[in-house]
Amino acid sequence: MPIINYNGATAEIFEFCSKAGQREYHVIVHATNPLDTFQEQYLAVRTAAMLVQKEHLADAQPVMRRYFVSDATNQALFIKEKGAVSIIQQPPLDGTKVALWIHLLSDIQITVSENHTEYDWDGLHHLWISNMHAQGEDSHEQALAIFDQYVNELKEQRCTLADNCIRTWLFINDVDNRYKGMVRARNEVFAQQGLTDHFIASTGIAGRQADPRIFVQMDAYAIRGIMPSQIHYLHAADHLNRTSEYGVSFERGTYIDHSDRRHIFISGTASINNQGQVMHEHDIRRQTDRMLENVQALLSEAGATYADVAPMIVYLRDTADYTIVRDIYEECFPQKPVVFLLAPVCRPGWLIEMECMAVLNLA
Repeated sequence: MPIINYNGATAEIFEFCSKAGQREYHVIVHATNPLDTFQEQYLAVRTAAMLVQKEHLADAQPVMRRYFVSDATNQALFIKEKGAVSIIQQPPLDGTKVALWIHLLSDIQITVSENHTEYDWDGLHHLWISNMHAQGEDSHEQALAIFDQYVNELKEQRCTLADNCIRTWLFINDVDNRYKGMVRARNEVFAQQGLTDHFIASTGIAGRQADPRIFVQMDAYAIRGIMPSQIHYLHAADHLNRTSEYGVSFERGTYIDHSDRRHIFISGTASINNQGQVMHEHDIRRQTDRMLENVQALLSEAGATYADVAPMIVYLRDTADYTIVRDIYEECFPQKPVVFLLAPVCRPGWLIEMECMAVLNLA
Protein backbone atom coordinates (compact mmCIF):
# COMPACT_ATOMS: atom_id res chain seq x y z
CA MET A 1 0.00 0.00 0.00
CA PRO A 2 1.49 3.39 -0.93
CA ILE A 3 2.34 6.21 1.44
CA ILE A 4 -0.78 8.24 2.24
CA ASN A 5 -0.51 11.99 2.77
CA TYR A 6 -2.71 13.89 5.19
CA ASN A 7 -2.69 17.47 6.43
CA GLY A 8 0.49 17.66 8.48
CA ALA A 9 1.25 13.92 8.49
CA THR A 10 2.02 10.90 6.33
CA ALA A 11 1.12 7.24 6.93
CA GLU A 12 3.30 4.34 5.75
CA ILE A 13 1.35 1.07 5.71
CA PHE A 14 2.35 -2.59 5.61
CA GLU A 15 -0.51 -4.99 4.91
CA PHE A 16 -0.60 -8.77 5.28
CA CYS A 17 -3.56 -10.91 4.22
CA SER A 18 -3.81 -14.54 5.28
CA LYS A 19 -5.12 -17.18 2.92
CA ALA A 20 -8.35 -17.13 4.92
CA GLY A 21 -8.68 -13.38 4.41
CA GLN A 22 -7.73 -12.02 7.81
CA ARG A 23 -5.59 -8.92 7.59
CA GLU A 24 -2.99 -7.37 9.79
CA TYR A 25 -1.25 -4.06 9.43
CA HIS A 26 1.68 -2.07 10.69
CA VAL A 27 1.46 1.69 10.24
CA ILE A 28 4.12 4.31 10.86
CA VAL A 29 2.71 7.85 11.01
CA HIS A 30 5.08 10.79 10.70
CA ALA A 31 4.45 14.47 11.37
CA THR A 32 5.53 16.55 8.37
CA ASN A 33 5.60 20.14 9.65
CA PRO A 34 8.59 20.47 12.02
CA LEU A 35 7.83 24.14 12.69
CA ASP A 36 4.46 23.31 14.27
CA THR A 37 4.07 23.04 18.04
CA PHE A 38 3.98 19.60 19.62
CA GLN A 39 0.23 19.87 20.13
CA GLU A 40 -0.23 20.62 16.42
CA GLN A 41 2.05 17.79 15.34
CA TYR A 42 0.43 15.31 17.72
CA LEU A 43 -3.04 16.29 16.50
CA ALA A 44 -1.93 15.82 12.89
CA VAL A 45 -0.45 12.39 13.64
CA ARG A 46 -3.44 11.25 15.72
CA THR A 47 -5.92 12.50 13.10
CA ALA A 48 -4.00 10.77 10.31
CA ALA A 49 -3.99 7.52 12.31
CA MET A 50 -7.75 7.69 12.79
CA LEU A 51 -8.38 8.57 9.13
CA VAL A 52 -6.17 5.83 7.74
CA GLN A 53 -7.92 3.30 9.95
CA LYS A 54 -11.38 4.55 8.92
CA GLU A 55 -10.62 4.94 5.20
CA HIS A 56 -8.27 2.03 4.54
CA LEU A 57 -8.25 -0.36 7.53
CA ALA A 58 -11.87 -0.18 8.63
CA ASP A 59 -12.02 -3.83 9.70
CA ALA A 60 -8.92 -3.64 11.93
CA GLN A 61 -8.40 -2.86 15.62
CA PRO A 62 -5.17 -1.42 17.08
CA VAL A 63 -3.48 -3.86 19.47
CA MET A 64 -0.46 -1.71 20.33
CA ARG A 65 0.69 1.87 19.77
CA ARG A 66 4.00 3.50 20.51
CA TYR A 67 4.61 7.24 20.38
CA PHE A 68 8.17 8.40 19.83
CA VAL A 69 8.51 11.95 21.16
CA SER A 70 11.25 14.54 21.43
CA ASP A 71 10.61 15.74 25.01
CA ALA A 72 8.57 13.32 27.11
CA THR A 73 8.52 15.51 30.21
CA ASN A 74 6.63 18.28 28.44
CA GLN A 75 4.77 16.25 25.82
CA ALA A 76 3.48 13.05 27.45
CA LEU A 77 0.68 14.87 29.28
CA PHE A 78 -1.03 15.63 25.95
CA ILE A 79 -1.30 11.92 25.01
CA LYS A 80 -4.22 10.38 26.89
CA GLU A 81 -5.10 7.10 25.22
CA LYS A 82 -6.01 3.74 26.73
CA GLY A 83 -4.75 0.31 25.85
CA ALA A 84 -1.18 -0.80 25.18
CA VAL A 85 0.03 2.72 24.40
CA SER A 86 3.60 3.64 25.27
CA ILE A 87 5.23 7.06 25.12
CA ILE A 88 8.99 7.07 24.92
CA GLN A 89 11.47 9.88 24.43
CA GLN A 90 13.31 8.83 21.30
CA PRO A 91 13.22 11.91 19.06
CA PRO A 92 12.40 11.32 15.38
CA LEU A 93 15.45 12.26 13.35
CA ASP A 94 13.52 14.00 10.59
CA GLY A 95 13.33 17.12 12.78
CA THR A 96 9.76 16.61 13.97
CA LYS A 97 8.56 16.13 17.54
CA VAL A 98 6.46 12.95 17.27
CA ALA A 99 5.99 9.75 15.28
CA LEU A 100 3.66 6.80 15.88
CA TRP A 101 3.87 3.04 15.29
CA ILE A 102 0.57 1.10 15.30
CA HIS A 103 -0.05 -2.64 14.95
CA LEU A 104 -3.61 -3.63 13.92
CA LEU A 105 -5.51 -6.88 13.30
CA SER A 106 -8.85 -7.51 11.61
CA ASP A 107 -11.63 -9.80 12.81
CA ILE A 108 -10.87 -9.53 16.52
CA GLN A 109 -12.59 -8.05 19.54
CA ILE A 110 -10.18 -6.20 21.81
CA THR A 111 -10.44 -5.38 25.51
CA VAL A 112 -8.51 -2.31 26.61
CA SER A 113 -7.62 -0.99 30.02
CA GLU A 114 -4.87 1.25 31.31
CA ASN A 115 -1.70 0.15 29.45
CA HIS A 116 -3.24 -3.21 28.43
CA THR A 117 -4.76 -4.62 25.24
CA GLU A 118 -6.12 -8.17 25.18
CA TYR A 119 -7.82 -10.23 22.48
CA ASP A 120 -8.47 -13.82 21.42
CA TRP A 121 -7.19 -15.00 18.06
CA ASP A 122 -6.27 -18.38 16.58
CA GLY A 123 -7.43 -20.13 19.74
CA LEU A 124 -4.98 -18.16 21.89
CA HIS A 125 -5.22 -15.19 24.26
CA HIS A 126 -2.88 -12.31 23.39
CA LEU A 127 -1.73 -9.74 25.92
CA TRP A 128 0.14 -6.50 25.17
CA ILE A 129 1.28 -4.40 28.12
CA SER A 130 3.05 -1.05 27.88
CA ASN A 131 4.69 1.54 30.09
CA MET A 132 5.67 -0.75 32.97
CA HIS A 133 7.93 1.09 35.39
CA ALA A 134 8.74 1.22 39.08
CA GLN A 135 10.45 3.35 41.69
CA GLY A 136 13.92 2.46 42.91
CA GLU A 137 17.34 3.87 43.65
CA ASP A 138 18.97 2.64 40.43
CA SER A 139 18.27 0.75 37.20
CA HIS A 140 18.93 -2.62 38.83
CA GLU A 141 16.38 -2.05 41.58
CA GLN A 142 13.80 -0.62 39.21
CA ALA A 143 14.20 -3.45 36.67
CA LEU A 144 13.81 -6.05 39.42
CA ALA A 145 10.56 -4.39 40.48
CA ILE A 146 9.29 -4.18 36.89
CA PHE A 147 9.93 -7.85 36.21
CA ASP A 148 8.33 -8.77 39.53
CA GLN A 149 5.27 -6.75 38.54
CA TYR A 150 5.15 -8.42 35.13
CA VAL A 151 5.60 -11.94 36.54
CA ASN A 152 2.64 -11.32 38.85
CA GLU A 153 0.50 -9.99 35.99
CA LEU A 154 1.33 -13.06 33.94
CA LYS A 155 0.45 -15.29 36.90
CA GLU A 156 -3.00 -13.66 37.03
CA GLN A 157 -3.33 -14.57 33.34
CA ARG A 158 -2.31 -18.19 34.10
CA CYS A 159 0.97 -17.58 32.30
CA THR A 160 4.66 -17.63 33.14
CA LEU A 161 7.57 -15.54 31.91
CA ALA A 162 9.40 -18.59 30.56
CA ASP A 163 6.47 -20.17 28.71
CA ASN A 164 4.36 -17.28 27.49
CA CYS A 165 6.32 -14.05 27.07
CA ILE A 166 7.30 -13.63 23.43
CA ARG A 167 8.80 -10.13 23.18
CA THR A 168 10.00 -7.32 25.45
CA TRP A 169 11.22 -3.79 24.89
CA LEU A 170 13.36 -2.19 27.60
CA PHE A 171 14.02 1.54 27.48
CA ILE A 172 16.85 2.82 29.65
CA ASN A 173 17.28 6.45 30.65
CA ASP A 174 21.06 7.04 30.16
CA VAL A 175 21.84 3.68 28.59
CA ASP A 176 25.62 4.19 28.71
CA ASN A 177 25.56 4.23 32.50
CA ARG A 178 22.42 2.29 33.46
CA TYR A 179 22.24 -0.59 30.98
CA LYS A 180 24.40 -2.90 33.13
CA GLY A 181 22.06 -2.55 36.10
CA MET A 182 19.06 -3.57 33.98
CA VAL A 183 21.00 -6.51 32.50
CA ARG A 184 22.00 -7.74 35.96
CA ALA A 185 18.38 -7.60 37.13
CA ARG A 186 17.11 -9.39 34.02
CA ASN A 187 19.72 -12.14 34.40
CA GLU A 188 18.70 -12.67 38.02
CA VAL A 189 14.98 -12.80 37.25
CA PHE A 190 15.44 -15.11 34.26
CA ALA A 191 17.49 -17.54 36.35
CA GLN A 192 14.76 -17.54 39.02
CA GLN A 193 12.03 -18.06 36.42
CA GLY A 194 13.72 -20.97 34.68
CA LEU A 195 14.84 -19.05 31.59
CA THR A 196 18.16 -20.83 31.12
CA ASP A 197 17.94 -22.84 27.87
CA HIS A 198 16.21 -20.04 26.01
CA PHE A 199 15.45 -16.37 26.56
CA ILE A 200 13.03 -13.79 25.11
CA ALA A 201 13.38 -11.67 21.99
CA SER A 202 14.11 -8.14 23.20
CA THR A 203 15.36 -4.66 22.48
CA GLY A 204 17.32 -2.83 25.18
CA ILE A 205 17.89 0.73 24.05
CA ALA A 206 18.14 4.30 25.26
CA GLY A 207 14.81 5.96 25.95
CA ARG A 208 13.15 7.87 28.76
CA GLN A 209 9.66 8.64 29.92
CA ALA A 210 8.18 11.81 31.36
CA ASP A 211 9.41 11.24 34.92
CA PRO A 212 13.22 11.66 35.05
CA ARG A 213 13.32 9.49 38.19
CA ILE A 214 12.30 6.47 36.10
CA PHE A 215 15.40 4.79 34.70
CA VAL A 216 13.76 1.73 33.08
CA GLN A 217 10.50 1.26 31.20
CA MET A 218 9.26 -2.01 29.69
CA ASP A 219 6.68 -3.01 27.09
CA ALA A 220 5.87 -6.69 26.56
CA TYR A 221 3.82 -9.16 24.52
CA ALA A 222 2.69 -12.56 25.79
CA ILE A 223 0.43 -15.34 24.52
CA ARG A 224 -1.64 -17.60 26.76
CA GLY A 225 -2.16 -21.10 25.39
CA ILE A 226 0.90 -21.09 23.15
CA MET A 227 2.56 -24.50 22.84
CA PRO A 228 6.34 -24.96 23.05
CA SER A 229 6.30 -26.52 19.58
CA GLN A 230 5.01 -23.24 18.14
CA ILE A 231 7.96 -21.19 19.44
CA HIS A 232 11.29 -21.22 17.61
CA TYR A 233 14.49 -19.32 18.32
CA LEU A 234 16.76 -17.72 15.72
CA HIS A 235 20.54 -17.74 16.02
CA ALA A 236 22.22 -17.14 12.61
CA ALA A 237 25.38 -18.56 14.17
CA ASP A 238 27.54 -17.80 11.14
CA HIS A 239 26.83 -14.08 11.68
CA LEU A 240 26.06 -13.64 15.40
CA ASN A 241 26.99 -15.23 18.70
CA ARG A 242 24.71 -16.16 21.56
CA THR A 243 24.08 -13.16 23.80
CA SER A 244 24.78 -15.26 26.89
CA GLU A 245 28.43 -15.43 25.80
CA TYR A 246 28.85 -11.81 26.87
CA GLY A 247 26.57 -11.90 29.88
CA VAL A 248 23.28 -10.73 28.36
CA SER A 249 20.09 -12.79 28.24
CA PHE A 250 17.91 -12.25 25.18
CA GLU A 251 17.26 -14.13 21.96
CA ARG A 252 18.43 -12.70 18.64
CA GLY A 253 15.01 -13.46 17.26
CA THR A 254 11.93 -15.61 17.76
CA TYR A 255 9.26 -16.86 15.41
CA ILE A 256 5.80 -18.15 16.25
CA ASP A 257 3.91 -20.55 13.99
CA HIS A 258 0.18 -19.98 14.07
CA SER A 259 -2.32 -22.04 12.11
CA ASP A 260 -2.08 -19.83 9.02
CA ARG A 261 1.00 -17.59 9.39
CA ARG A 262 4.41 -17.14 10.93
CA HIS A 263 5.16 -14.11 13.10
CA ILE A 264 8.83 -13.20 13.32
CA PHE A 265 10.25 -10.92 16.01
CA ILE A 266 13.79 -9.69 15.35
CA SER A 267 15.47 -8.23 18.43
CA GLY A 268 17.54 -5.08 18.39
CA THR A 269 20.41 -6.00 16.05
CA ALA A 270 23.64 -4.11 15.46
CA SER A 271 26.94 -4.48 13.61
CA ILE A 272 28.31 -7.50 15.47
CA ASN A 273 30.08 -10.71 14.42
CA ASN A 274 29.81 -14.27 15.69
CA GLN A 275 32.53 -13.59 18.26
CA GLY A 276 30.47 -10.83 19.88
CA GLN A 277 32.74 -8.07 18.57
CA VAL A 278 31.63 -4.68 17.25
CA MET A 279 32.25 -4.59 13.51
CA HIS A 280 33.43 -1.50 11.59
CA GLU A 281 33.84 0.91 14.47
CA HIS A 282 33.44 4.61 13.58
CA ASP A 283 32.04 3.80 10.08
CA ILE A 284 28.29 4.34 9.86
CA ARG A 285 27.97 3.06 6.28
CA ARG A 286 29.74 -0.23 6.92
CA GLN A 287 27.98 -0.69 10.27
CA THR A 288 24.63 -0.22 8.53
CA ASP A 289 25.56 -2.78 5.87
CA ARG A 290 26.66 -5.35 8.46
CA MET A 291 23.58 -4.76 10.59
CA LEU A 292 21.30 -5.31 7.59
CA GLU A 293 23.24 -8.45 6.69
CA ASN A 294 22.77 -9.78 10.23
CA VAL A 295 19.04 -9.10 10.16
CA GLN A 296 18.78 -10.77 6.76
CA ALA A 297 20.53 -13.85 8.16
CA LEU A 298 18.03 -14.06 11.03
CA LEU A 299 15.08 -13.61 8.67
CA SER A 300 16.44 -16.28 6.34
CA GLU A 301 16.64 -18.75 9.21
CA ALA A 302 12.90 -18.18 9.69
CA GLY A 303 12.19 -18.65 5.97
CA ALA A 304 11.60 -14.95 5.40
CA THR A 305 13.11 -12.06 3.43
CA TYR A 306 12.95 -8.30 3.73
CA ALA A 307 9.80 -8.44 1.59
CA ASP A 308 8.03 -10.00 4.59
CA VAL A 309 9.18 -7.30 7.03
CA ALA A 310 6.50 -4.96 8.35
CA PRO A 311 7.88 -2.05 10.43
CA MET A 312 11.55 -1.14 10.72
CA ILE A 313 12.58 0.77 13.84
CA VAL A 314 16.08 2.22 13.41
CA TYR A 315 18.07 3.71 16.30
CA LEU A 316 21.03 6.05 15.80
CA ARG A 317 23.53 7.37 18.32
CA ASP A 318 24.55 10.43 16.29
CA THR A 319 22.06 12.77 14.62
CA ALA A 320 24.69 13.61 12.00
CA ASP A 321 24.40 10.05 10.61
CA TYR A 322 20.70 10.38 9.83
CA THR A 323 20.97 11.55 6.21
CA ILE A 324 23.44 8.79 5.30
CA VAL A 325 21.30 6.05 6.83
CA ARG A 326 18.01 7.44 5.50
CA ASP A 327 19.41 7.41 1.96
CA ILE A 328 20.54 3.78 2.33
CA TYR A 329 17.07 2.74 3.46
CA GLU A 330 15.32 4.71 0.75
CA GLU A 331 17.42 2.93 -1.85
CA CYS A 332 17.07 -0.55 -0.34
CA PHE A 333 13.52 -0.43 1.05
CA PRO A 334 11.33 2.04 -0.85
CA GLN A 335 7.86 2.44 0.68
CA LYS A 336 8.68 0.18 3.63
CA PRO A 337 7.34 1.60 6.95
CA VAL A 338 10.37 2.89 8.85
CA VAL A 339 11.14 5.41 11.55
CA PHE A 340 14.61 6.75 12.43
CA LEU A 341 15.12 7.68 16.07
CA LEU A 342 17.80 9.24 18.24
CA ALA A 343 18.54 6.47 20.74
CA PRO A 344 22.06 5.32 21.65
CA VAL A 345 22.67 1.57 21.62
CA CYS A 346 23.90 -0.35 24.67
CA ARG A 347 27.55 -0.35 23.52
CA PRO A 348 29.07 3.04 22.65
CA GLY A 349 30.88 1.51 19.66
CA TRP A 350 27.60 0.69 17.96
CA LEU A 351 26.41 3.65 15.91
CA ILE A 352 23.19 2.03 14.73
CA GLU A 353 20.71 -0.68 15.71
CA MET A 354 17.53 -1.95 14.10
CA GLU A 355 14.57 -4.09 15.12
CA CYS A 356 11.72 -5.37 13.02
CA MET A 357 8.75 -7.71 12.80
CA ALA A 358 7.82 -9.87 9.82
CA VAL A 359 4.87 -12.06 8.84
CA LEU A 360 4.41 -14.66 6.13
CA ASN A 361 1.78 -17.19 5.11
CA LEU A 362 2.33 -20.81 6.02
CA ALA A 363 1.74 -23.34 3.27
